[in-house]
Amino acid sequence: MAEDRVIKLTADFFKTLGHPVRIKILHCLEHGELCVCDLLEEIGIEQSNLSQHLSMMKKQGIIDSRKEGQKVIYRIVYTSVMDVICAAEKTLSQQIGQSQSILKFFK
Repeated sequence: MAEDRVIKLTADFFKTLGHPVRIKILHCLEHGELCVCDLLEEIGIEQSNLSQHLSMMKKQGIIDSRKEGQKVIYRIVYTSVMDVICAAEKTLSQQIGQSQSILKFFK
């Protein structure tokens, strides 16, 4: 069924976003292209680890890369992915606010 395929693809999309390093990478790329060397400096992880995360997001079609001399430059393909991340962060903020309100009630 086509609907089941869409649900599976959506779940795979969220799985790809489901790691703090990948969210950090997307926040770094939110304002434009960056080379791997800049991402390494910003994120502070081993190059092999960064490469695995970049590869997973590239395979999912969230980011893309191009070569510029010796450098590999990455960019977000669909900026709407940041809307998804912002929506999640807004929801978390609301949840925290609600939890704080409930805790004040018990004090």
